[in-house]
Amino acid sequence: MNLVIRPFSPDDYAAITEVSNAAFPEYSRSIAERRYWDEHQDPRCKFQRWVALRADRVIGLGEYSQPPFMYHPRKFYVHAVVHPAQRRQGVGRALYTQLLAALQAFDPLLLRSEAREDMTDSRHFLEHRDFREDMRAWESRLDVAAFDFTPYAGVEERVCAQGIALKTLAELAADPDRNRKLYEMFMEVEPDVPAPDAHTAVDYDHFIERTLGNPNLLPDAFFIAVHNGAYVGSSALWASQGNADLYTGLTGVKRAYRRKGIALAMKLRGIDYARTHGRKLIKTWNESNNRPMLSINEALGYVKQPAWITFVKVLKEE
Repeated sequence: MNLVIRPFSPDDYAAITEVSNAAFPEYSRSIAERRYWDEHQDPRCKFQRWVALRADRVIGLGEYSQPPFMYHPRKFYVHAVVHPAQRRQGVGRALYTQLLAALQAFDPLLLRSEAREDMTDSRHFLEHRDFREDMRAWESRLDVAAFDFTPYAGVEERVCAQGIALKTLAELAADPDRNRKLYEMFMEVEPDVPAPDAHTAVDYDHFIERTLGNPNLLPDAFFIAVHNGAYVGSSALWASQGNADLYTGLTGVKRAYRRKGIALAMKLRGIDYARTHGRKLIKTWNESNNRPMLSINEALGYVKQPAWITFVKVLKEE
């Protein structure tokens, strides 16, 4: 049957969710989540999606995007996802060709994409098209029920003894400057997180919309370290509407407050939240050379999964 590539329409949300969840069953999402992220893109970032159809059935999708935290007008991420039952039939190739053609209008400098190291078909697809490995991030998972809090008795007390309090986002609702202080703390901490390219700040309003307006926000699992009214660190767990797992967002502490046990104390709070609410699994990701955070997770008993690889294809030199 003939393959048709056409632009995505809102009527396709159910179909692309089915395709993506079949391709990545460990990271399933809901239709509502996909719609939310699409409708809350950073306005400066370019984004476009196409779908692949056979016999009027969506069997794949391809899209380009730009991450707001390392925005460059001529650098793009590209992704092509094909239903497992429809692979090795030229669908991914057709979607990739469509993406390349559409991107020519922006004279791109480079393209990036991602694949987990055990997803050999995806890796070979990218490598065959001259993408090379750029960065690795370990995915690690914690079995919440098996976690033993005993070795960590007194950790939070020692943090508090330094005049640092651990509060939840919900507990700080009465602080009239909460959102601004949260934003400024993130903008200071995020540049220290390893990434494939230079960090770029996001607009305050967009940050608040994407963070506090996020449908997966758990205000009682969003922990903030406070010292003399200043926000000095944060670690949050996020829900998912597509599965029962919890996901760790950025865990970061301002430079002047590191090596005081704050990050560990916040992570322990998160594990306690997960157990109290009957959640079985916490997932987190760390760049392969981010030894300080990897050490914390390893000590806590997080188990490494196959790494996620960021690939890059340089088209033109800057």
